[in-house]
Amino acid sequence: MAGLFSSRKDQSMTIAADLSRRLADQAEAVCRYYLSNGRREGRYWLVGDIANTPGRSLYVRLKAGESGKPAGKWTDAATGEHGDLLDLIAANQRLSTLRDALAEARRFLALPQPEPTDTHRRSSPAPTGSPEAARRLFAISKPVSGTIAESYLRTRGITDLGKCTSLRSHPRCWYRGDKDDPHNHERDAWPALIAAVTDLQGSITGVHRTWLDPSGYDKAPVATPRRAMGHLLGNAVRIGSAHDVLAAGEGLETMLSLRQALPNLPMAAALSANHLAALILPTGLRRLYVARDDDAAGHRATAELIDRAMTLGIDAMPLDSLMGDFNDDLRQLGFPALIDGLRRQLAPGDFARLCSNQGGGDNRSAAVSRRRAKPDQELPATVRQASTAF
Repeated sequence: MAGLFSSRKDQSMTIAADLSRRLADQAEAVCRYYLSNGRREGRYWLVGDIANTPGRSLYVRLKAGESGKPAGKWTDAATGEHGDLLDLIAANQRLSTLRDALAEARRFLALPQPEPTDTHRRSSPAPTGSPEAARRLFAISKPVSGTIAESYLRTRGITDLGKCTSLRSHPRCWYRGDKDDPHNHERDAWPALIAAVTDLQGSITGVHRTWLDPSGYDKAPVATPRRAMGHLLGNAVRIGSAHDVLAAGEGLETMLSLRQALPNLPMAAALSANHLAALILPTGLRRLYVARDDDAAGHRATAELIDRAMTLGIDAMPLDSLMGDFNDDLRQLGFPALIDGLRRQLAPGDFARLCSNQGGGDNRSAAVSRRRAKPDQELPATVRQASTAF
């Protein structure tokens, strides 16, 4: 569906873009009118499909996110269709031409006539945080081996990074301060762990950035050291290829910690509770494990994803940590406690095949998983300041 009107050109394209922005400003009103059988949950409107069937498969973003993704974007998790609110209105009303869709949008917005194009008006800047910008950032980043990003992950007890091709490191990633950052901040770029967000076809749709202290010992001392950019809804940071079984959760470090114990279990980090609930599941999946965060949003997202998975015939169940999350388990309780807690929750037969590396590697030691090395021991000597900063 994305690109239903992908041939918008010239004046029609300008009018369509303007109406689409106006619709996005009233996203909830649009949903209440055209998708009245749905309901609001957080930043999203949930309904069964584009035809207004009751359910939860279709998600409409009601408010712009911090990553820069605008309001009004929607995805049908069951079919993979997606688009803006003009596309939604056209499909909902079964309109086959752009002219008819524009007319319906103007009717809803109480704009009887299309606004004339102002050739002297300055065009709006391209939206920041686009998938294209995310792909560029990932492309200029480097593998994590021997970098500050690797040092940081080791302080978090995450030492097995084999096959984690979705993770990279950038020595000087641009950081835009917000109102909570000090005005006299001494730097605007920090080392960063860069994680690719991909769709089911493996295309990069966004990235997640974790800004780090140059020592590699902790996150950078900024107000929001974790931010995402690009198209996130329905997508995830993926580690391993899912065929019949998958583990999904919110946080990147939570899922990387889970992978330390279950190296053969493909992982998907959706990066937030709302995005976890909206995760698009691969076809052919037989079993889904959902790492449940121990808060209200985490419980709700887990319940919604499990409910949707089971309606698709997928055996789905939650995985609960012993403490706040699985990284807390790994760092504070150690690897043996982490794996023992998981052993009791996995389906019969899954533990042996998903945990084939038990007993090998330094991440299998409780002492190592709890150790926080000194900065001068962990800082790679090969890291140099890059000439390009994001």
